[in-house]
Amino acid sequence: MTAAEFLAGGLRRHTCASCGTDVLVKKNSGPHTSIQWTTDAATSCPVFAERVAAGANTALLDTCERLRESIAKAAVNGEFGVLDD
Repeated sequence: MTAAEFLAGGLRRHTCASCGTDVLVKKNSGPHTSIQWTTDAATSCPVFAERVAAGANTALLDTCERLRESIAKAAVNGEFGVLDD
């Protein structure tokens, strides 16, 4: 497997149930989730926008809790295949 395949392989589009922001998601295992933002998080995610307005740097922020919950629900519903348990 090449580095590009490892980084991009298995990514699936997910729309946050809370705000509608689109991201790419890969579930490598139950606890491990890779998220790639397809937009600027500070302008597309209201949670990140609020944190940036308060002076935070998005590069230092963990992902949005609402997005994390949306992905978890989608995973339970079978929307993501777990590549390796």
